[in-house]
Formats: sequence, structure tokens, C-alpha cells
Amino acid sequence: MRFFKQQFLVWIALLSMISVQAQFTDTAAIQPLSKDSLSTVSKWKVITEQKKFTYKSLVVPGVLFVYGLSSLESNQLKSFNAEMKEEIWQEHPHKKTTIDNYLQYSPAIAVYGLNALGIKGRNNFRDRSMIYLISNVFLTSSVFGLKKLTHELRPDGEDYYSFPSGHTAEAFASAEFLRQEYKDVSPWYGIAGYVAAGATGALRMYNNRHWMSDVLAGAGVGIASTKLAYWIYPSIKRKLFKDKPMNTMIMPYYQSGGAGIAMVYKFH
Repeated sequence: MRFFKQQFLVWIALLSMISVQAQFTDTAAIQPLSKDSLSTVSKWKVITEQKKFTYKSLVVPGVLFVYGLSSLESNQLKSFNAEMKEEIWQEHPHKKTTIDNYLQYSPAIAVYGLNALGIKGRNNFRDRSMIYLISNVFLTSSVFGLKKLTHELRPDGEDYYSFPSGHTAEAFASAEFLRQEYKDVSPWYGIAGYVAAGATGALRMYNNRHWMSDVLAGAGVGIASTKLAYWIYPSIKRKLFKDKPMNTMIMPYYQSGGAGIAMVYKFH
């Protein structure tokens, strides 16, 4: 168990470093604004319009996903997966926990909670809800498509939907969502989100539901899904909305062993 605790701490530290590095990269990409520009439109709106999508932002999630994908064919990586399972589950038997079913959504819930408390993030209710929805569309289609395509057996042998980890993908998509919304308020919001996501991934292995490679691939899919959602949303917004408020939010949920989609309506 000591080995697992050490690996867990390294895992959390690594994810926190990823969040800090992403925060630094995004901030460095913003160009200085003139006073004339700020006189007619808000500072954040100008920054948002000036920023362009760069493929460098997909390097980290890409590396995570490629590692996970490589494990499907690499005997060495498969051996490492087996060693992790043996250390976590077989040498230290324990009861499973269900906290990962809820923890995966905690960063996204924090976004709405912080706004409700008056700590405003990057986008308004409509825009952030649409971005989160788009992210989950990318995420869900990718995860379920890969699960059927790869047909990877879970560590507990229950079914062949192990790769990649959907819980981890959702957790990291939510963590990146929190980071994007609050990176200009404080980098610690993003770090906290990534710690929660890392804990979700670790718990998927702790519960013997996923291999290490499943978790890493899921993290890559989740981060990339949210990054792509933020990139594509401005184009969708220009076509669909003309400063019209959106009162409805759709988001996934998991409760009592069942998953689904919840709709929330905001009254004025």
C-alpha cells in the first residue's frame, strides 16, 4: 500500500504541474491591449477574440492518449498495467468506493457554484453551459466509440469496455473547464480541479475498474475535448446567437448506478 500511496502522490503532483504549465502558456499567449481598444469593448472580450487556437495546446493530452493507445499493443506497457493492478488490488485487497462516480463532476459543479457566490468567471451562463455541452458531446462520442472499437477487457473482467476511462475523461474535461473559466482569477482553481480529476483517475484503478493506460488515455480525451470546445464555440455562437440569453443548461449526471442527461432551467 505504501507503493500505491507514493504513486498516487506523484500522479497528483504531475497533474497539478500540467495545470500550472497550461495556465502559464495561455497567459503568455495574450498580447498587450491598447487603451483605445479597451474604451469601446471589455478587456476580456478583446482578449478572447484575439487568442487563436494552437496545436501546441494539444501536446499534453495527445501524449497521454498516445501512451494509453500504445498500451493496447505494447507487451511492456501491458506488463506495467498488470504490475499496477497487482500492487493496488491483489496485494492489498480492499472494499470499493463510489466516490469517483460523483467526484468526476465536481470541477464543473464548482464553476456554477463560484458564479452563484458572485465570483465571476470567463463566460456568462449561456456561453459556459454551451461550451460544457459541446465538450461532453466530443467526450461521449470519443469514449464510447473507442470502447467499442478497442474491446479491451476491464481489470475486474466484468466487460470489454475498459479503454478509455469514461469517468476519468469526464473528470479531466471538467477540470479543464474550471481552469479555463477561472485561470484569470487565480491559477489555484484550475489546480484544484486537476487534483480532483487526478483523484478520480486514481480511484478508477483503486476500484479495479481500469488499467493505468485507460486512465491516462481518458485524461487526454477529456482535456482535448474541452480545449476543442472553447476553440469551436465562438464560431457556433456567431451563427446561433445574437446576444440572446440562454435559460436552459444540459449536463450529464450519474446517480445510483445510472447515468443520464439532466436539464436545468434558469428563471429570471
